[in-house]
Amino acid sequence: MRRRTFVFIACSPQPRMGVSSTARLLTDFYLTRQAPVEGFDTDPHEPRYGEWFPDRVRVVDAADIRGQISLFDRLLVHDEIPKIIDVWHRSYERFFATTREIGFVEEARRHGVEPVILFHVDPSEATLARALALSAAWSGVTMVAVHNEGVSPLGARAHEIMARYPVSRKFVIAPLDAPVAKALEQPDFSLSRFLLAPPTDMSIVVRAALKAWIGPIFTQFQSFELRLDLEGAEFLG
Repeated sequence: MRRRTFVFIACSPQPRMGVSSTARLLTDFYLTRQAPVEGFDTDPHEPRYGEWFPDRVRVVDAADIRGQISLFDRLLVHDEIPKIIDVWHRSYERFFATTREIGFVEEARRHGVEPVILFHVDPSEATLARALALSAAWSGVTMVAVHNEGVSPLGARAHEIMARYPVSRKFVIAPLDAPVAKALEQPDFSLSRFLLAPPTDMSIVVRAALKAWIGPIFTQFQSFELRLDLEGAEFLG
């Protein structure tokens, strides 16, 4: 029995919400297990996600018909390889408008492909309204709230804010101290290679901090993956 092919859509209508970082972390989650994974970066001007994985991430322009063909035709292939999309905030409206126009969700399910929305939360009412509208338009599609505490602290109202989002699960990405974040942002630094063989010239303190930061994030990803597999087994059975 074939597994479903998952398409993870990391998105936010707001800039600087850590969307590319989430796409990166999820990609490295698969790479550390030597699992195949494909990515798509919809920022044709500064494709950070594409620069982190030049051999695995395709840079596409979601506003261009050729970019749309390159993106959506590939997303509909049921090959059990996870696909991860980094939706640039300037591509947000165009990307989801295109999915409606082509009937992407319905077509994906006919092909055995299951979209999952990784929606990045913040305290604003505008972002909440976008999440509610997206949930209504994509009825039945799994939506996960991603709370990046470093770029969007919710403060004492965190529980109240998160409770208003139409999501079935949440991922929490903890903040990093500046020296550790600096190491992570080096253009040639690979998280998956780091976890398999930490560089000997890296500070032992930074190494320990990175491992302590990544561990809970990957645990959340693994738990969610198991849940998706169980739901898929029930659906197919």
